[in-house]
Amino acid sequence: MPVKIRLTRRGRKKFAIYDVVIADSRAPRDGRFIEKIGTYDPNTNPASIVLNDDKAFDWVMKGAQPTDTVRAMLSYRGIMYKKHLQIGVNKGAITQEEADKKFETWMAEKEAKIQSKVDKLAKEKASSAKARLEAEKKVSDARAEAIAARKKEADAALAAEVADAGASKEEKALEEEGQEAVAETEAKAEAPAAEAPKAEEAPKAEEKPAEAEAPKEEAPKAEEKPAEAPKEEAPKAEKKEEAPEAKAEEAKEEAPAEKEGDDKEAK
Repeated sequence: MPVKIRLTRRGRKKFAIYDVVIADSRAPRDGRFIEKIGTYDPNTNPASIVLNDDKAFDWVMKGAQPTDTVRAMLSYRGIMYKKHLQIGVNKGAITQEEADKKFETWMAEKEAKIQSKVDKLAKEKASSAKARLEAEKKVSDARAEAIAARKKEADAALAAEVADAGASKEEKALEEEGQEAVAETEAKAEAPAAEAPKAEEAPKAEEKPAEAEAPKEEAPKAEEKPAEAPKEEAPKAEKKEEAPEAKAEEAKEEAPAEKEGDDKEAK
């Protein structure tokens, strides 16, 4: 029966991992197999190939036919090149030492290529990460600038509102002061007009007591009337007789006084 080197699938959906097995060509893909010689994981870059090179070389030399995918894997690991050299040794074209030396040289070059590819991929990954970080930084800086601009606008608007509020308060205060000044001037203008009648009425109020006092002064006259009530004719005659003498004496007394005044003026 023909024997094949092929892959059997395992793993979850959209994340398949394969086993490299030696199986009968008539068996189903994920069915019975003779031997497992390695694994293959295509989800990494580069793909991860874990293979038992000695067993794979032995089965290839026995005539096991690999599938296309497995052949590429065997070529990648140098199994097919080693088979080619071994056939040359078997035919006597080259010696075993030369075959081994050529295989070692080929493997060193292959490992160098693989390592250069790994380094290149790592460098590209780092550069892409750096570029992504720079792009994110630019976006974050632009966002921060936009936020700062909005904050600045908000602060300016708030300052303008505060200034408007202060100006409105000052205007209100000035208006109130103006209204108070106008009210004071109006009150002052109205005050004299209101006080004028009071000033005129004050004397009237003061005159009333004077009028009230007048009867008080006349009261004694009313009291004196009883004293004058008894009329005696004799005293009246005496008063009439004494009157000329009293007038003569007063004239004499005033005459010297006038003379003294005239003497003083003459001097």
